[in-house]
Amino acid sequence: MKALVLAEAGKIAIENREFDETLGDNDVEIKIHSVGICGSDVHYYQHGRIGPFVVEAPMVLGHEASGVVLATGKNVTHVKPGDRVCMEPGIPDLNSAQSRAGIYNLDPAVRFWATPPVHGCLRETVIHPGAFTFKLPDNVSFAEGAMVEPLAIGMHAATKAGIKPGDIALVIGAGPIGVVTALAALAGGCSDVIICDLFDEKLAVAANYDGLHAVNIKSGDLAAKVAALTSGNGVDVVFECSGAKPAIATLAEHAAPGATAVLVGMPIDAAPMDIVAAQAKEITFKTIFRYANMYPRTLRLLSSGKLRVQPLISQTYKFSESVAAFERAAAGNASDIKIMLEME
Repeated sequence: MKALVLAEAGKIAIENREFDETLGDNDVEIKIHSVGICGSDVHYYQHGRIGPFVVEAPMVLGHEASGVVLATGKNVTHVKPGDRVCMEPGIPDLNSAQSRAGIYNLDPAVRFWATPPVHGCLRETVIHPGAFTFKLPDNVSFAEGAMVEPLAIGMHAATKAGIKPGDIALVIGAGPIGVVTALAALAGGCSDVIICDLFDEKLAVAANYDGLHAVNIKSGDLAAKVAALTSGNGVDVVFECSGAKPAIATLAEHAAPGATAVLVGMPIDAAPMDIVAAQAKEITFKTIFRYANMYPRTLRLLSSGKLRVQPLISQTYKFSESVAAFERAAAGNASDIKIMLEME
């Protein structure tokens, strides 16, 4: 079948490939329809590695996907051929201690699409475990289904934050994950979410949503906005989604006493933090790594209309235009949030 293959850093092409996959009793065969390009895909394309994960052999990219069921194993009953579905890309060992504890995303043996040496889903068909395949509601499009994967990160962050109705949150970073985290925080009960970044183009996308207050940290006054919305008390929750060292170092600055901070963004290397400032406010720190048990919740919110992601899709390319799509994603246009690929 045709697949988008990363041969080495800076070199991708559509190739004909065979995959050693067999439909098992608990599996689903899926024809891929839509795939979002993630920052990790771009990083592998540009650098051939992310930390210890190194592309040492040609690898198919892509992990944010939706499609149509072609066939099911005999034990799969929740979906059938013809159903539209999205797929959770990380497959753990269901017998691991982490899986049994419900934190399967932390299973050391998890196999995640497009993480070396595991092939991704930018190909014509995939075989995937039924347990990690989810039927799309009738009013959720294929593109929205592919967006469930990044949305699940925001949902996981909002869940970890323990948001209470009426909380006010600050999201640092208005990239794709920052924006979906802000939307998840609103859906989770925040009355207002401040989102800050350096680029007006990204902030303009976020500003289109009711309840999101976009602030450019270079040209605007973030402290004034926080003070105005919180009567000078500071925000209840801080989501750090940029991974930028200066943001991490001053994380406590805009937080209320007793606030919660959720670390979502990943810095390239060790980042310093003003621990005393955080201690003086007794800030509770939480971290996330991907997500667990978030797909059903995310799909329900998409179907209800309480999560709207269509405005985040900057451009859709056909699969035959995959190289051009990756070149655009790698260019880092400030106005781009999500680039989507659609199979032909």
